[in-house]
Amino acid sequence: MAKVLIMASDGFEQSELFVPLEKLKDAGHQVDIAAPEAGEIKAWDKDDWGKSVTANKAIGDVGAGDYDILVLPGGVINPDNLRTDQSAIGLIRSFADAEKPIAAICHAPWLLAEAGLAKGKRLTSYESIRTDMKNAGADVVDEEVVVDGGIITSRKPDDLDAFVSAIEDALR
Repeated sequence: MAKVLIMASDGFEQSELFVPLEKLKDAGHQVDIAAPEAGEIKAWDKDDWGKSVTANKAIGDVGAGDYDILVLPGGVINPDNLRTDQSAIGLIRSFADAEKPIAAICHAPWLLAEAGLAKGKRLTSYESIRTDMKNAGADVVDEEVVVDGGIITSRKPDDLDAFVSAIEDALR
């Protein structure tokens, strides 16, 4: 089966990491989690801190050559943290350079913009960052999941079933 890398930091939206993690593992895929440093990272769940998960890899220790897809959960805090992490942005660019799929949900498309990957792409995101995405040159639409080339985007936790389905399609 495929090798999946989920990249996150403290403040990831709980469901946007755990739902893909569990569904992709249940489908038989190997899933690693990378964070700025290996170790525990904590979710944000609606209006308070949520569950923790162990990031078994540090972002600086992984590369696109080791995985088939990169999954970027959202949340407000997580992508804002990672936008200024040059190792994280470099990893995203390396997946694009290797023509490997990148899946981003909610606020995570901010990371696509930061990596220079939004320009000219048809994508979706959480409503509050759509102006940012348009300013980054994206063709922004309001759909539960959008696939443009190797970029998969979704709007919010309500879209997780469609998001995970698109990830599974990309791995076929």
